[in-house]
Amino acid sequence: MAITPDAKDWTWVITQRCPECGFEGAALTPPEVAATLADNVARWRPLLEHPDVARRPSEDRWSALEYACHVRDVFRIYEQRLARMLAEDDPLFQNWDQDATAVEDRYGEQDPAVVADELEAAGAV
Repeated sequence: MAITPDAKDWTWVITQRCPECGFEGAALTPPEVAATLADNVARWRPLLEHPDVARRPSEDRWSALEYACHVRDVFRIYEQRLARMLAEDDPLFQNWDQDATAVEDRYGEQDPAVVADELEAAGAV
């Protein structure tokens, strides 16, 4: 079974706890955001140094490498979106297809050490 493209409207994570990872964005205060990002970034390098980092745990789940690429890209995209929110009145954002990006950018074939460096740079606060 291949990974099924995700069609969820992920805006629900703003107000609800994620049942898969436990993240609860609504519980964070603004000052906690930077510390939470820094904590998340610090957890990735050890995972990316694991010899099986590119192995999927099952056919329908991304590998740790693929998830790391996704998180790196989330940080990059939302940094751009935050900059636009500060610079523009009522900016509109294009939909980001995370599954298409994973395929087009070959997440599972990227160099884990490079991804770790890029993720740390993208998540720097």
